[in-house]
Amino acid sequence: MTVTERRQPRAATRFPWAGLIVLASAVFLSVTSEMLPAGLLPDMSRSLDASKPQIGILVTIFAFTVVVTSTPLSALTRRWDRRGLMMAILAVLAISNVFTALAPTYELVVASRVLGGIAHGLFWALVGAYAGHLVPREQIGRAVAITLGGGTVAIVLGVPVGTALGHVFGWRLAFAIVGGLMVGAAVLIWRFLPRIARAGEAGTGGGTVSDSGTASDGGTVSDSRTDSDSTADAAAASVPARSRGRARLDPTFGAVLVVCVVTAVIMTGQYSFYTYIAPFMIQQMGVADGDVSGLLFLYGIAGAAGLLLAGVLGRRPTSALIVGVFVTGAAVATLAAFASMPFVAIGAMVLWGLGFGAIPPLLQTRLLHTSSAAFRDTASAIYTTAFNVGIGGGALLGAVLLGITGLGGLAWVFAGILGLSLVIVLATTRSARARRA
Repeated sequence: MTVTERRQPRAATRFPWAGLIVLASAVFLSVTSEMLPAGLLPDMSRSLDASKPQIGILVTIFAFTVVVTSTPLSALTRRWDRRGLMMAILAVLAISNVFTALAPTYELVVASRVLGGIAHGLFWALVGAYAGHLVPREQIGRAVAITLGGGTVAIVLGVPVGTALGHVFGWRLAFAIVGGLMVGAAVLIWRFLPRIARAGEAGTGGGTVSDSGTASDGGTVSDSRTDSDSTADAAAASVPARSRGRARLDPTFGAVLVVCVVTAVIMTGQYSFYTYIAPFMIQQMGVADGDVSGLLFLYGIAGAAGLLLAGVLGRRPTSALIVGVFVTGAAVATLAAFASMPFVAIGAMVLWGLGFGAIPPLLQTRLLHTSSAAFRDTASAIYTTAFNVGIGGGALLGAVLLGITGLGGLAWVFAGILGLSLVIVLATTRSARARRA
């Protein structure tokens, strides 16, 4: 039976707060695990007898593992039940964090990060599309903002609290706690999220949600397709059967690729600097070791405010994205120029957090609006790859430049990359408008 044949009139349903909050909690733990080395970089460097660039490269290793494994694992598991897969992913992430906490040497920490990266890549290929499946298309921006809010809360609370725990009790305890919490998150997913299977790939029994909009466990999920989705799906259906499975032939592939390129460039700039933010605060801003977590907390609160703005402006993600990139670039340039002036530097950090906090959800919203409904899972996998190319490439770029430009130079590199990103967004936006005209 085709997707068109399965489509039924949209049912009125309540907004799935419980499911989205559970997804946000999983995102919180995943991002906290990924970014803990940035907050604990000095502590891990001393404990493992490794240099700061070596610890920074742990972020690169984690991210590049995501890049290599995300898309093939997404394709391999595309017929699997989404809920069960999400639970398995969190179990592997839990094992990875406990392994990191127990690893006696730098090499074993590297191995634990590779294991975590494998699970993390599949997680991000799944979580955005999962949120999109739970709501109608006009609510995707809101659902994505809530789900990705877990990442902002990780910056607001997860990384600062983990950093504080690491300073007081040792960095290993921070990773062990995150691992334990991931087991709890897996249980919550089993309890609160419906099973979701893509149409034509799994049956609808046992609580599975299909494109027809009915959840057989007694709840309903509204049909998220609109006329634009139907048009894209019809175009995809016109492709010869032997070629239909190739992602490059989806009618929305080109537009999705543009979003992913912009994502990779912006994330490269962000993580070339943010990975080394703790030593920057200590050496360039004159912040005491014990105050680093407090400033990270302040940065994260600003990021949460940016996330809220992204939810409000989600109906116009392109315009909001342009503003977010501009504000972030201006803030980082100010921080680079006035790092030694405490009030100016702290104000610039807050503005940086505010601007950048809005960028990831706006990028994800733009992606899901751009992609056809049938292509969303694959588009999310490509987006995850681009995002982590940026994270890993940024951390690696920072490690390379650290010995050339110093910590102060990393901020200027970030500001320059944001300027390039702004040019790309403006150029592609103008080109898209010209084609529509």
